[in-house]
Amino acid sequence: MHSLTLYDFPLSGNCHKVRLLLSMLGMDYQRVTVDVVNNETASPEFTRINPRGQVPFLVDDDVRIWDSMAILVYLARRYGSRDWLPDDPADEARVMQWVAVAGDELLYGLARARAVWRLKRPFNREQCQQEGRQGLALMESRLAHADWLAGKRATIADLACYPYVALADEAGVSLEPYPGVRAWLSRVEALPGWVPLLDEDAG
Repeated sequence: MHSLTLYDFPLSGNCHKVRLLLSMLGMDYQRVTVDVVNNETASPEFTRINPRGQVPFLVDDDVRIWDSMAILVYLARRYGSRDWLPDDPADEARVMQWVAVAGDELLYGLARARAVWRLKRPFNREQCQQEGRQGLALMESRLAHADWLAGKRATIADLACYPYVALADEAGVSLEPYPGVRAWLSRVEALPGWVPLLDEDAG
């Protein structure tokens, strides 16, 4: 019997990605809230658990993994089917190229633009918004003629990209120019096991 623990911050889109996959896989886990706003991730107590000092952080018995993308890969391989992360090299690469977009244009774009407003982070919001729009345009080029980012069904690519796109309004970026992206958001939210971002006061 495995014991999963997720160190988590309710408002984090990166944490939301992991909660989405855990829910869609039907996994039971313990969630430990870490107060990112008050810099609890830098505390000696937390850095002893995770030397990188970031959330999300997953503990699965003796396996400990930081970074949302790495956690998605681990969960998909360990507990999911090959539908979430194909083992064919070309199909896997197609998934991972969109995971890279989630960790680049969407993170440095939409996530940081949101963090300026939501968490008072000192980023250049206009520059972040422009980078976010580049990521959205890339997604639109795919989703204008496909239901999912990689392949014919949902994969961890979709879960990796979903949270900060869904929160684009908090980044000050309109999704009106991206009808394919908006339709894709609805498809993700219709997947069995979908869960919303936690409320700010959630424990």
